[in-house]
Amino acid sequence: MVRNIVVLGGNSHPELVESVCGILGLPACSRILTKFSSGESRCEIQDSVRGKDVYIIQTGFGGNGSRLNDHFMDLCIMISACKTGSARRVTAVLPLFPYSRQPDLPYNKAGAPLYKAPTPNGENGKKEYTFDSVPPTPGPGVPKTSGLTNSSDIANQMIKNALTNGSSKEQYTTHDYENLSIVNGFQAKPGYKQWVAQAGTLVANLLTCAGCDHVITMDLHDPQVQGFFDVPVDNLYGQPLLKRYIQQHIPNWKDAVIISPDAGGAKRATAIADSLGMEFALIHKERRPTKITDRQNASMMLVGNVTDRVCILLDDIADTGNTITRAAKLLKKEGATTIYSLLTHGVFSGDAINRVKASAIDKLVVTNSVPQDEHKKQLGSKLDVLDISPIFAEAIRRVHHGESISVLFNYE
Repeated sequence: MVRNIVVLGGNSHPELVESVCGILGLPACSRILTKFSSGESRCEIQDSVRGKDVYIIQTGFGGNGSRLNDHFMDLCIMISACKTGSARRVTAVLPLFPYSRQPDLPYNKAGAPLYKAPTPNGENGKKEYTFDSVPPTPGPGVPKTSGLTNSSDIANQMIKNALTNGSSKEQYTTHDYENLSIVNGFQAKPGYKQWVAQAGTLVANLLTCAGCDHVITMDLHDPQVQGFFDVPVDNLYGQPLLKRYIQQHIPNWKDAVIISPDAGGAKRATAIADSLGMEFALIHKERRPTKITDRQNASMMLVGNVTDRVCILLDDIADTGNTITRAAKLLKKEGATTIYSLLTHGVFSGDAINRVKASAIDKLVVTNSVPQDEHKKQLGSKLDVLDISPIFAEAIRRVHHGESISVLFNYE
């Protein structure tokens, strides 16, 4: 039994809270966490937390009728309540970190903005575009405005128009309701989001301002989230569980091929492939439209050989399930015999479960970082769930006693 420690659970994953408390040998902290009829959260800590080391377990899951934003607000209120109750330290334990898939960069999924000044010698007088990631750098002899020649002076041109016409004909703003036809014709350049919320930084600031002293999470989709905090962040890995599953439950696993469904997960997949001495293949998403106005549908290409081989798809999170199901379809087309899909976070929002049912995936393996009871009922034997509570219980014990948790980062 661990002394001077309090484990407080939210409403998002009560089974995980109970399991962690059982491993640590202590009861969960008694609290009231409900909602008023107006929808506001009500939080009351019924046990003393004065001078205690408090760990609040709340995962970022919004499925099965629950709301992610409500859970996150409950977490902030519980952190504030513990700090008000004179807790010595408050640690937020987030198996699935909310908003970790929304980076702060204002680019959409197509990547960097597509932009280049039109060339005057284009074929048939059409504007030609390339896939340069940045606009041309200003310099001597370089036009500063698209469509103007080197000898043009935009200031003199505007003065000349004002003197000739008395006033500019196209003076309008987005609030000019007298010239709606002009306003409706205004279009922002595609490929770039001019107004985007920095959700990652905002979530980090909310937790810190609420009084969070430490964050423990698992398999961040974007590791850059750790840099948004001014407090320590421990990003645990779920790969050791997946690696153990491969060795114990997949027949002839040494002859199988580890597959990364996209380039972003290549490093994660190669780490397991190298440690197990297995072959590795990559599925590359190609997003290159022929024209800037074309609909950007991603085509998938396989880099590697999977003919007559068992394939193991590795990814960190499955939300809509579109990536892994399309990857499985491609692998079957390339001659794969059996397809396993191993994931850390199985969110499965929307119609993801039906998509997985109809896919070419033979076995789906996820952890219980989010509740999987409903998913298990619908998928049956096709879904295996791995328990992560021992990892978080050991992390809590080591952090409380001031021990190193680097052993939890190892793949071996």
